[in-house]
Amino acid sequence: MEICPNSNPSGFGFLITCMEGVYKNYVVQHLEKHGVQTRILFSGNLIRQPCFDELREAKSGYRVAASLDNTDLIMERSFWVGVYPGMTDEMIDYMAKMILEAI
Repeated sequence: MEICPNSNPSGFGFLITCMEGVYKNYVVQHLEKHGVQTRILFSGNLIRQPCFDELREAKSGYRVAASLDNTDLIMERSFWVGVYPGMTDEMIDYMAKMILEAI
């Protein structure tokens, strides 16, 4: 991982967003089946999350400033894979191999 200026990346997760035609659920299931830990992304279009049910029904308490197309895309196609600073090259290679197998 290369840390970019003015960034503060997480050393314990790497976010992956699947391209169109690559199905997140299939990739996640493949990785988990082969011992690569994943986590869902709680983000993206937050007004679609269940905690917003009452606000959506009331149609008040929040505002949408612009199109949420990109946030929808991130929510639908993104997930985390577990990483940490102590991973060996062999571990990283295995994870990459499993990701490539899935796609």
